[in-house]
Amino acid sequence: MHVNESRLVNGDESPAQADIQAVRRVGQVLRLFGPDTGALTAAEVADRIGLNRTTAHRYCVSLVAAGLLDRGPQGGAFVPGAVLLQLGAFALRRQEVMRLAPPHMQRLASHTHLTAVLSLWGSSGPIVSRVEEDTTGDVLLTVRVGTQLTLETAQAQVFLAYRRDQLQVDRLLGNLAAADQTRIRGQIEAIRRSGVAVLRSASRGITAIAVPVFNEYGICATVALLGISALVSAEERSPQLLALRAAGDALTAELGGTPPPLDAGPPPVHHRL
Repeated sequence: MHVNESRLVNGDESPAQADIQAVRRVGQVLRLFGPDTGALTAAEVADRIGLNRTTAHRYCVSLVAAGLLDRGPQGGAFVPGAVLLQLGAFALRRQEVMRLAPPHMQRLASHTHLTAVLSLWGSSGPIVSRVEEDTTGDVLLTVRVGTQLTLETAQAQVFLAYRRDQLQVDRLLGNLAAADQTRIRGQIEAIRRSGVAVLRSASRGITAIAVPVFNEYGICATVALLGISALVSAEERSPQLLALRAAGDALTAELGGTPPPLDAGPPPVHHRL
């Protein structure tokens, strides 16, 4: 990618200063995207970071050429690109949980005959970082590694329930309509009481159940099972939920984490997380 920043900033800046400015602007553009901001027009980019619209459009087009953004399904919109998703997933894989998770997830998918999904927290929401599929059934549901999950998903709400940075949680929820905030806060409280999130999509006929994984600093990942609703049981003693809880507990133990007691309320602020 090449952006001729010297044409976009004051002419008295040196080429080195212009390059630094270009990198900073690219970072500003990419940070605008998140679980609740999946697509933006160049005009919206311009308004949010204080660029003129022509300059913002040049940046967006250059980022498309670099694979960091893609053209959105609606005219004039831009969405995160394949390279950006790939780099994000690669960076997340460096975490210890990614080294320990594969055998647990493989057993989970094989035992439950459902799709097992591991997600880690990105800059503003969970990112799907590993997927294990059971290919023995007639129906296979999957999700792409690198997908950023919205606040409506089971794994996102498990993270929100246990994130130590509750100020960030409040900021994320503050972007939603009042009714949606109230509903999701109620779901978060239910997760703290039970230790599991269960979300069913009646329109799509899909159910996801998710549990947290903790390291010494707090929640570091979530593990979920995804499947056709008719094949997923979230009853307290169901084999699928028991297997999911066992996988989460085993990973937590290997990472040296300690799950908070149920009904513990929001976790205390911990600045190392």
